[in-house]
Amino acid sequence: MNLGQPLAAGNTAVIYRLDDKIVKVFKEGFSKTESVYEAKKQASVYECGLVVPEILKVIEITGRQMIIMEYIEGATLGERLLGDKGQADYYIDIFVREQQAIHQAFVQETSIEWMTDKLSRQINSSDHLPETMKALLLKRLNSLEFEPRLCHGDFHPFNIIMNKERLTIIDWADSSLGDIRADVYRSFLLLSQSSVNIAQKYLRRYCHLSGLSQEEVFKWAPIIAGARLSEEIRLEDKKSLRKIIDTFI
Repeated sequence: MNLGQPLAAGNTAVIYRLDDKIVKVFKEGFSKTESVYEAKKQASVYECGLVVPEILKVIEITGRQMIIMEYIEGATLGERLLGDKGQADYYIDIFVREQQAIHQAFVQETSIEWMTDKLSRQINSSDHLPETMKALLLKRLNSLEFEPRLCHGDFHPFNIIMNKERLTIIDWADSSLGDIRADVYRSFLLLSQSSVNIAQKYLRRYCHLSGLSQEEVFKWAPIIAGARLSEEIRLEDKKSLRKIIDTFI
């Protein structure tokens, strides 16, 4: 299979376009269950009525796992926002309403992992947290009560594709059933690493439309920051995450 030049690359996979399809090629070392489980999660979201790329098949070629899915034409919301910052409020409103649609969707519990399991695994696997801090974060995580809802887990403007027909939400690898306040804080954190002003506008808008308070959202700050330390991120981001943990724990 000749895939040509990649469109994008992440921590776990490289993305290619092949005619009217997207091919997500997992990096070496990932088991077959990784691609199958991710595809199953996205297929479940597709079936519940949200607009996401349709999963076509999961294959293996020369030991590499691949997910083949529908290609969606268009620019991302992030690209639109960067290209026209004067319309920031308009794009933030779109972003918030799409996230609320996710949080209101219903999916089968058996198809999506629990957020608490995912966050516990990430915190435990981090090499940038001492064991005492991990214990404190896990204790905080287990003390929080919530109504489980569908959460994207990595919701930022570059994961929404816009075209004339519709908005499509992509990259469901980190989706889970959990607390929407945690999902909101994760988005706030990602946005703040690029623009504090945009992040603050987003949080105010989400809280205004949902009735949540910023105080509720920030209860998740040290847990989400601790979990993000398990990812491959810049050194300066690691330092800012430790500062968040020290401030809120």
